[in-house]
Amino acid sequence: MKIVVNHLTRMQPGYICVAGIDVQSDEHIRPVLLGARLTVNLLRRKGGVFDVASMVDLGQTKPHGVPPETEDHIFDPAQLVGLRDLGAGPFWKLLKAVSHKRLADIFGKDLKAQRSGCAVDEGTGSASLGCLQATTPPEVFINSWGKIRARVTDGSFDVDLSVTDLRLYEEDQETPRSKVVAEVQRRIEDGVGVVLSVGLARAFRASGDTARRHWLQLNNFHLEDDPAWQAK
Repeated sequence: MKIVVNHLTRMQPGYICVAGIDVQSDEHIRPVLLGARLTVNLLRRKGGVFDVASMVDLGQTKPHGVPPETEDHIFDPAQLVGLRDLGAGPFWKLLKAVSHKRLADIFGKDLKAQRSGCAVDEGTGSASLGCLQATTPPEVFINSWGKIRARVTDGSFDVDLSVTDLRLYEEDQETPRSKVVAEVQRRIEDGVGVVLSVGLARAFRASGDTARRHWLQLNNFHLEDDPAWQAK
């Protein structure tokens, strides 16, 4: 199975999450390991193959998804082959082709407003990954707690989301690259087109909540003037 990577996110230090678009079906695919997590050693800059806009052959995969994480496919890292970078123009065209205008078109009717964000209940929902091209430009900022956040509206949801874009963090995967965050926001304000890779986190029960939910987060910013920008 060959994918083009368009989700590249930080996890706990030393670990990452990766997903991409199947070159044959245009469906999102998340490569996962059985009983383990992906490490940073799989990143291109660490000697691996994964980076934004990279085309990767995952080898033989096995579907392992349960709602809403229907995109999960088990793979063998020993079979990974980095093929090529797609390039800015083709990558932007692909992002636009798989994008939707509304979050509900990605995640389905089970997506509900929760607090300042939105989520689906554990075990529900039709998808956990997608691309959004909202009609209103998003806003990315670092809040008073030093966390990267984004305000996103699609006409139905108006949300304040956690941002997990690996490229916006220092090597420790915790410290924001403040100059890069500011530059992304400046370009958005200047009218540069943007596609957002969005996803649902693994289910957890938030403080004060009564149930485990999959919370929406913003995985990656893709800007039209440099959509294939890769991790440093």
